[in-house]
Amino acid sequence: MRLTAIAIDDEQVALSVIRTHAQQVEFLDMQGYFTDPFAALAYLEKEPVDLIFLDIKMPDISGLELMTTLPGGPLVIFTTAYSEHAVQSFELDAVDYLLKPFSEERFLKACNKAKGLLEMMEKSARADAPNYVMVKSGYEQYKILLRDILYLESAGNYISFVTKEKKVLSRLSMQEALALLPQALFTRVHRSFIVANEKVTRADRSSLYVGELVVPIGAAYAEAVSQVLK
Repeated sequence: MRLTAIAIDDEQVALSVIRTHAQQVEFLDMQGYFTDPFAALAYLEKEPVDLIFLDIKMPDISGLELMTTLPGGPLVIFTTAYSEHAVQSFELDAVDYLLKPFSEERFLKACNKAKGLLEMMEKSARADAPNYVMVKSGYEQYKILLRDILYLESAGNYISFVTKEKKVLSRLSMQEALALLPQALFTRVHRSFIVANEKVTRADRSSLYVGELVVPIGAAYAEAVSQVLK
């Protein structure tokens, strides 16, 4: 599997470092390097990619702001000299957070993580995909049927898979959890919630209802929510 990618950073030196590291990653197909984030956005409107290496602190728009406007939902690896944005970047579901200067080994680790996520997403989307997920909790593995899942809720570095009968807590990011699930059946509707579309019984302007649970609708996910009740 090959990953198409671009890099966005207002400093040419930083882009040169990414270019050098990327040349050593055999499955990475770099499509472009941009110092102007708006030129990159224009490119992405016509040429979507799998992955973006994105600087956070740029003059006209921050990488955090830019990520919320990205068309097509590509994976993002932040590349920055500042550590204080790490928590926010993971709340936005960045694949990884590379603190400059980063080594070739650290760069490769981030690329492998992105590749693994895309492979999981492709597997879950196949017509012959299994009707269950295997979820690790502690030292045990749980087989959870997709039809039994009501919703998923994040709690720090963990995700709860909630069914009528039980909750299974697993050390996963929201992005990793989404990659396990068929996109046609599950929708992220809030920073902390993924719902099983068929389990949603009603909705209003600010909430969805899954059984007795009231799930808030995040502003950033309003468009996705509109697809749930179709």
